[in-house]
Amino acid sequence: MTVNLRTAYAPLLALAGVGCLLAVFLGAPPAWLLIWVGLLLPLLALVARWSPVRSGAVAASLGVTAVAVWPVPLMWGTASWLEACGAAAFWAVPALGALAAGGYLRRQASRMRQAVRDGRRDQQLELARDLHDFVAHDVSAIVVQAQAARFVADQDPEQAVRALERIEAAGLGALASMDRTVHALREAAGARSTSVPGTSELPALVGRFEGGVLEADPAAARELSREADTTAYRVAVEALTNVRRHAPGASVVRVRLHRAAEGIELSVANSAPARGAGGLRGLGLRRSGTGLAGLRGRVEAAGGTLRAGASADGGWRVCAVFPAQGHTLG
Repeated sequence: MTVNLRTAYAPLLALAGVGCLLAVFLGAPPAWLLIWVGLLLPLLALVARWSPVRSGAVAASLGVTAVAVWPVPLMWGTASWLEACGAAAFWAVPALGALAAGGYLRRQASRMRQAVRDGRRDQQLELARDLHDFVAHDVSAIVVQAQAARFVADQDPEQAVRALERIEAAGLGALASMDRTVHALREAAGARSTSVPGTSELPALVGRFEGGVLEADPAAARELSREADTTAYRVAVEALTNVRRHAPGASVVRVRLHRAAEGIELSVANSAPARGAGGLRGLGLRRSGTGLAGLRGRVEAAGGTLRAGASADGGWRVCAVFPAQGHTLG
């Protein structure tokens, strides 16, 4: 019913404008003309707010004309053309003001709808990045463990069984990540923040990584804001994924979360280069996911800084520093 009324505003204004013009030139009483003009003004605002552009423009032209010229016939013979034009211009002001008010409301509604669309698109892109970042880690683990199981299956069946167990754990982790993302798509935006993992899940993350060593200070983790906490976890996921991709021969990968002079520091360092590249050097070369530039943008958005480079022992190290709650990094 509301939609039908909105589409009828333009035809209604056009009919009212034509009727007012006829009444003006047929000599209707001024009191009736004023009432008619009073009805035209809200119709002009409604047309500017709701009607389609083409039909609304035609109807608005008729409405403005009717409001502007209604006093002109009353002045014939008693006023000059200049005075008549001045009166028409005077009465055109409220008509144009009604159009401006309706147009302003229309523009505000359009901007609000665009903001909602932009927010939904940004949320979808964020969820897509989350899904890639979290699932890519577990899928990379599955691939590496499957390759290892294939090579040791004949010589050491026990190692093959352990590799299969790690494949199962990584697969379950990937499913859990996808479940969290699907849940976030279905829930309101406020519920989404609880579905994104943070540093509390670092032990499980590193535990699924062969050769991974975690040194985490719970007190330091509690000083991270929610955004920094989830971003730190993403840094660890991205770094560990790239260790598997670009440094599969690394004997030790150390993940450390502690309080530093600059703030709360999360670092991921592998002990040995592979394939002629220093450990995590591939972090900035990925064609999908966040990559080094995207990851740096995430860290900076959370108020932190990100550094990546060769370590003293010839490996590669990624280090993210976040401000403690109540502090900012200088």
